[in-house]
Amino acid sequence: MEYLNQIKKLLKTVIDEGASDLHISVGHQPTLRITGQLIPLAKEKKIESQDSEGMANALMNDLQRKKFLEEKEMDFSHDFEKRARFRVNIFYQRGSISLALRLVPNKIKTIEELNLPAILHEFTARSQGLVLVTGASSQGKTTTLAALIDEINHIRPVHIITIEDPIEYIYEDDRAIIDQREVYQDTFSFSKALRATFRQDPDVIMVGEMRDLETISTTITAAETGHLVFATLHTNSASQTIHRIVDVFPAEQQNQIRNQLSSSLLGIVSQRLILRIKGGFIPACEIMICNSAVGNLIRENKIHEMPAVIDTSSKEGMISLDKYLANLVRKKEIALKSAIDYSLNPSEVKNFLR
Repeated sequence: MEYLNQIKKLLKTVIDEGASDLHISVGHQPTLRITGQLIPLAKEKKIESQDSEGMANALMNDLQRKKFLEEKEMDFSHDFEKRARFRVNIFYQRGSISLALRLVPNKIKTIEELNLPAILHEFTARSQGLVLVTGASSQGKTTTLAALIDEINHIRPVHIITIEDPIEYIYEDDRAIIDQREVYQDTFSFSKALRATFRQDPDVIMVGEMRDLETISTTITAAETGHLVFATLHTNSASQTIHRIVDVFPAEQQNQIRNQLSSSLLGIVSQRLILRIKGGFIPACEIMICNSAVGNLIRENKIHEMPAVIDTSSKEGMISLDKYLANLVRKKEIALKSAIDYSLNPSEVKNFLR
């Protein structure tokens, strides 16, 4: 009970202080991440090994403890007193247990509230195809996906199935029926759950992460066979995303996958979160729409030409990351240094600003 009260007190502090994350690690005071900065809680004592172990056990159920002992790390979500949800990762380091907890807001924000491009609305209106949201860890991919799924929930009477590890946002059914499946709790794997969706009559499928060949292959098949599919990948650009997907497959299958992608892909949103001048974060995006020119590049394996098509297709809603960053600097949303730090080609950002 002591450790349960201790972790509850810390989770309340996360909410009260407007933090995004809580870190509990032996030898350190409990530490919050607020607007990107790590801030130790000065009034708290340093964590000892028995403290982190006690708090970890207080958060896990028996099945999770068993899995944690077997695998040495554990991912799950925690509902805190109906006030907020946390995505929890518990892991070993140097023989002791550490915890990283990410606050998941109760309210799902809209595309506008997240300052995302309006072109994203077009993806939610489609009935078939694949939309990929990409970026590094902690860059808001899950939040963007939640906005897209919840928009469909409010405008279309469809059946939505999500496959997540763990479930972060909880949707409240509006016009849609939403079934949320958590890997290891409701299903054994992304690939197994994804194969099962073909017998569950979905209109829309959300895949939390495409981790392996089988999941990627089944995701593309689902998009080809009459479903609208949303998924994420840890890549930094549209061209890198295509390369990553194709390279997962054996050489003899790669032409076939390029053909499948060229016909089923609707678009790629590659995003990163950047510190705003006035506080908080704002997303910077590269938007690629899979038009006939992009489809041809994918089929013909000319992915290196994709950035040029994105640059010259602004009327269709496409935008390069560098142009997006330059626009944010121009609007005084972010500092020039931030734009340069996040750009894959800083000289291009400077060119757009001249």
